[in-house]
Amino acid sequence: MKTITRVQTGVRLERRLLKVLKALAADLEMSLGDLLEGIVLHAFEGKAPFSATTLRKIRALKAVYGLDLAAEDSHRMHEIEDHD
Repeated sequence: MKTITRVQTGVRLERRLLKVLKALAADLEMSLGDLLEGIVLHAFEGKAPFSATTLRKIRALKAVYGLDLAAEDSHRMHEIEDHD
């Protein structure tokens, strides 16, 4: 085990993406922060963070929450003002 220090952050994420991430974290029985840390650490090493089984779960969750964004959209998103 490695000893770390965590900090609170105010990251803004696309609403449906956050819903999928929260649902996936719950399904994997981990916190959202732990899930995000794992994704980033895998990405930093050029490794895929998810198994085929988890990718199937992600596809299902994307359908549930209407998430139609893909990797190629990551630098082409325009934020609209939130009216909720």
